[in-house]
Formats: sequence, structure tokens, C-alpha cells
Amino acid sequence: MTRRRLAIFHFLFSIFFAASSAPVFAQMQKPSAIHGSPTDDLREFVETAAVSGYEDELVAKIRTKLAAFHPAVDNLGDIIVTTGSGAPHRLIVTPIDEPGFVVSGITDDGYLRVQRLTQGGLPLIFNEPYSAQPIKVRTTGSKWIDGVFAGLSVHLQPGRTNAPKSSDIENMYVDIGATSAGEARKAGVDVLSPIVLARRAMQLDHGYLAGASIGDRYGAAALVELLRAIEPSKISGTLTVAFVVQQRTGARGLQRILSTTQADEMIYVGRLLPGGPVAGVESIHRAPRRELGSGVLLGMEKTDGTPTGLGADLKQFAATNKISFATDYSASMIPLSFLPSPPMPTKWVHTGIATAWSDTPAEMSDSSDLAELVTLLEVYAQGGAEKITTELPIFRDPVYPVSTPGAAPSMEKVIRKLVETYGVSGHERPVRDEVWRLLPPWARAAMDHEGNLVLQVGTAPEAAKTPRILVVAHMDEIGFEVKSISKDGHLEVESRGSGDLSFFAGHPAIVHSDGGYHGAIVELPNQWDEPNFTWPKESERAIRVDVGARTPEEVEKLRIKPGDTVTIPKAYRPLLGTRANSRSFDDRVGCTALISAVWALGGPLKDRDVTFVWSTREEIGLAGAAALAKRLASEGRVPDYVFAVDTFVSSDSPLESKRFADARLGKGFVVRAVDNSNIVPRDAVEKLVKLARASQIPVQYGVTGGGNDGSAFVRYGSLDIALGWPLRYSHSPAEVIDTRDVDALTRIVTVIAKNW
Repeated sequence: MTRRRLAIFHFLFSIFFAASSAPVFAQMQKPSAIHGSPTDDLREFVETAAVSGYEDELVAKIRTKLAAFHPAVDNLGDIIVTTGSGAPHRLIVTPIDEPGFVVSGITDDGYLRVQRLTQGGLPLIFNEPYSAQPIKVRTTGSKWIDGVFAGLSVHLQPGRTNAPKSSDIENMYVDIGATSAGEARKAGVDVLSPIVLARRAMQLDHGYLAGASIGDRYGAAALVELLRAIEPSKISGTLTVAFVVQQRTGARGLQRILSTTQADEMIYVGRLLPGGPVAGVESIHRAPRRELGSGVLLGMEKTDGTPTGLGADLKQFAATNKISFATDYSASMIPLSFLPSPPMPTKWVHTGIATAWSDTPAEMSDSSDLAELVTLLEVYAQGGAEKITTELPIFRDPVYPVSTPGAAPSMEKVIRKLVETYGVSGHERPVRDEVWRLLPPWARAAMDHEGNLVLQVGTAPEAAKTPRILVVAHMDEIGFEVKSISKDGHLEVESRGSGDLSFFAGHPAIVHSDGGYHGAIVELPNQWDEPNFTWPKESERAIRVDVGARTPEEVEKLRIKPGDTVTIPKAYRPLLGTRANSRSFDDRVGCTALISAVWALGGPLKDRDVTFVWSTREEIGLAGAAALAKRLASEGRVPDYVFAVDTFVSSDSPLESKRFADARLGKGFVVRAVDNSNIVPRDAVEKLVKLARASQIPVQYGVTGGGNDGSAFVRYGSLDIALGWPLRYSHSPAEVIDTRDVDALTRIVTVIAKNW
């Protein structure tokens, strides 16, 4: 029965969520192994790219699932399954494509220019959530490679006038790590290559699922389940089920099916469409407007009307079977075009379910709505017969052991471990533990009262004339911290560190608590879908996070409380050549350089006074380093030189002014000669450059924004010589580095420890 099916669906979601709460969830790499359920299908379909006109990969997956029905695929890519015989001839149709981008050109320096598919019918904010995000580009050989949309570096914007707007397609560039147009084409990227967000479906509590294109995929999940569950002998007449392509670009697949299939009646299953004007609705952007949990929706262009014909039949089936059913506004499924639309069947309706945050990366659906949609379709396909109550098998994800290095780990292994570990400012313990595990056995590090990890790599007698040197990199990353729980079960959070809210709002997220990891979304601000929307100023913005709970008591059961942290999922992703992308390279690259340098030293240094520090809370005011500097001063152990290893935020980007911060990726480490917190004396810059060149280490120097931990020591008498590496798109999910620069940074830190 319906309630039984709902219970099964919620149980399946809870199993997935329990498995996902293991540490492997944080890596966001492995989908659940639940088989044979619409929730599993929906998750798989969401994670499969299908830009309009490029749906073949999803077509192949759906065709495989339906192999027992011997589906036909036409030359557009529509999938058609027909079963039963005689009259009436029922047609159920669902679209499977999604909006996205295609490559429209390649610049001489290897960036991709883009054109959007579709160009209209989307929220005005649609382009903006792509800014500074990881993406996938499909090559001419049908292989997907990693890249990012370029974004503005927050450190370089103060004082800048007329900065490019990321919502303007003229300012949208894709970075795949190529350094020339030839390198991009050699990788198989060319004009018309499709581009989509790199995404994973995110499970929230209470059966909610979030991810880009959920509204374009739930229909496919419902129809696959329908065909999986129905018994052909119970079908009344002929049933044709079609999965159509290019709906977003003129409904071409749907028009093909309507022109070639002589059906008596049709149910179109898909997202309800905005349009207007709608009576009683202030803005056309607020329609459709039903909330999640509304059950099956019947799309009507007149929301004050009463369902008739097939709509009335479905409403009766829903009432008989205790299925939630409501009407809502929806514009026409077939847009105006140059040709007249093909005739619709005599009886037809548009059905769907509610989604929240439509056409954003955080689009969300409710599993109970999907369950009720499947049940209603089953009843309809069997001519109103009793619905099916098939039990669904349950599987669990395996738990993979975590390995630790037995010998000197590669630089890439170290940086991958660190960037895929989460540690918002003030909550660095997971990162500190990973640093500890990655150090060689001889390195006896200790934690101080501020959570800093301190390692003495060299000792010298009191009378020695060697300088006292401290090298520091910070462990924390930007994110959010829960400050309160609202009455509706949403989390009120505040930023920990500087970041552009548009890089995070409207995207899936992870809440880190004593109860484990919890899937979530960062909500967009109010009026996000209005024509005159502008992002709120720092002092005005209230940031809310949804974990699926709807009361404070439900949040409490998840063991989420004020003080817990929220982050955007991340992973280490190699790009072309020696480039790589991940969030929190700032400052896990610095931490990597220190770890790799410790291994390179081979053991404690004699007659040298050198300390390595992995610090805390840099992003919220250099707090860990400041406390350490004060303590060392009180103990009479002020370092002579502090080498603060942190990002050199680079203008090596098509969106930035080359007026300053012009350090190129792949050209070596950078002496951060001037930033907002410190100026390195010119003679110290020249000494360091000379030392690097003598050791054949590529080096650059320049001016950038931001502050560095070393500046906290200057007031006590230290000289701060800041080091870095060039980083594109700072404090965003799109951060890009060149691993050759990380190698150069490691080598110079090693040389400084031995020879400065």
C-alpha cells in the first residue's frame, strides 16, 4: 500500500544516509549500492550529465536498465518502450535533458569560452552558481575531463572598480589546466564540447535529495520504476513509455513522439514550468509554488480551475489510494516556435512533484513525493487496478580502510590527503591528526594550547650564532559555523573566514557534528529568483542551511548543535598537465610543503634552530600564530626569521587585472614581498631569490592581497619573509594550482631550514 511504500523509501534513504555518515562520505566519491529503487535511479541519473543534444550517456544507462523490454531508440535519442495491445493507447512521457553549456571557442592561452544551452527559460541567477565551481568537459572521444569555471579571487577585489560580473556570460571562462589552445585541443576539447557541473547527489535527512538537475530526472526514475514493477498482464490496452531528449531546447523529442505515436491519452511527467501571469501570484518567478511534500502535482495553466477529463481521473485514483494530490501552475510543455505544434492526444495532463531551489545546484526533492508519483502511475497504467507493493532489496556500502604512509609519501599523496580532510577555522583537529600521521617517525611534534602543531626540526647550543628560524603554514579552511537553530529546523550559520557567498549559496553542503556527517544545502538569500535580485552585503546577510529537519527537535536527534561546522564538499581533481583543482589548497599546499620538507631533511638538524609549525585559525585573524608569537616572546624565544608559507593569490586569470599579483602558475614558488599585513625588506627578498637560483629552484616575487601568519611575530622583533605559490580563484571551490610550484616550495623550505 502507499504508506508501506513510503516507509520502504524512507528506510532506503536512511540506509544510504547511515552508510554515507562513515568517513568515506566526506570524500563524496562512491554512490550508494542500493539497487532496484527509484531513489537509487534518481541519484544515478542526477550524477549523469545530459545537456540538451548530448543525452547519449544517460540514454545508454536507461536503455540498459530497461533491456528486458527491448527499448527502441530513435535518431534523436528518444527511448521508447511499448507493451500491451489494443485500446486504449496510453502514452507516458518524461524528459531527460538538462540545461548546461557547450564550448564556443578556445583562447590562445587555453581557456574555453562557452554558450549556454538553453539560452532562455531559466532563473536570471542561473549562470552565477557556476562561477568558481568544478565542472566536467566532455572530449571528442566521449571522455569527461575535469575543469573549473573561473571566479574572482576575493583577496584581489578590495579597491577594484567595475569588476566583471560572473552572471554575464561574456565573463565565463573554463579552466581545464591547458596553457594553450593547442594543448586543450590535444586533450580532445573542441567547439561544441558539452560542459556540466561536477556534482554528486546529496542526501539530506527525512528523505530529501539535492543536486543539479533533480527536476529533470525524477520523471525518468519514476518511469523506470513503473516498468520495473508493473505486470504486463494487468495492463489495460497498449502502454507506451517514452524518455525524450532536447526538451529544454524546443521540446524536440516530445514533438517527435507526438508526431509518430497515435495515443488516445498522455501523461507528461516532469518539472512544472514557470510563466505567467498567474492570478493571485505577485511575481511570475514564484510559480509554480507548491512545497516539498505536496505529493503528486497536476500542472494547470489556470490555477483556479478544477481538473477535468484525465486530470479528474487521476485525482480520483489518488483519493481512492490515499495519495496526496494537488494542482499548481505550469506553463506549456511545448514553447512557441517557427512551426505549429503537433496535436496533443484527446486526453492529456502534465504531472510532476515539487522541487525547491529549481534549476540551481541545490535543487531538492522529497522521496515521499517520488513514491506517491510512482504509485499513481502504476494505478493509471493498470487502468485503476490495485497498486503494486513490491518489496525493494537493500544493500550497504562497503567500508574502506584508511591507509597511512610507511615511507616518504609523494607530494601528490600528501596534498590529496590534506585537501580531502575538513577543518574549518577553530575546528582543525582532523587536519592536525592527518598532518601527524603523514610525518616521518623521527619527527616528534607536539600540540600547544592553541591547537598548533609544533615540530622542532633543528636544535642549537645556547651560544651558537645560528639564527632562530620558524616556518609556519596554517591548517584551517574557510567555511561556516552553526550559531543557532531556527524554529523550522534550519540552521542559522555565520562565515568563518572571508568568502564570496555566491560561491557557496545554492550548493550542496556537509554539516560536521558529533553525530557524523550530514548532507545539507546552503540556501540562497530571499528573492533569489526575482529579476532585481542582488547579493546582500556582509552586514545584512543571514545564511541558512537545510539538513532536512523541520523542527529543532529533529535537529537535536541528529546531534547537530551550535558550534558545529558546515562546508562545501571537495575532492582533489587533477587537470591537464601539472595543474590540479580543489577547495582549501589555501593553505593545505603550505602544510604539504612543510611535511614534504621534513621528510627531505631525513632527520633532526644539528647546530640549527629551526621550528616548523602548522597553525590554527589563520582565516579568522591569524589567531593561532598570534598566540604562539606572544608565548614565545614571553619565554624569550622570539624567532629571528619567520617564513610564513601561504597562498600567493594570483591574477593569473582571465577575470583579474594584471596590475598586481601577477605571478604565473608553473613558474615557481613566490616570495610574497608585499601583502596587506607585511612588507619584506628588499635585501631579504634578494637574498632569498639568490638562494633559490643557486639551488636551481624557480622563483617569483610580487605584491598580493591578504595577510599571513608571520606578521603576528613582527611586533615582537621577528622578520617576516612570507612565501607562497600562485593560486587561481582563491577561497572558492575552483582553486587551481600547478604542482610544479608546490615542488619548488618544498625545495625552498628545505633549503631555508638547512642554510638560512
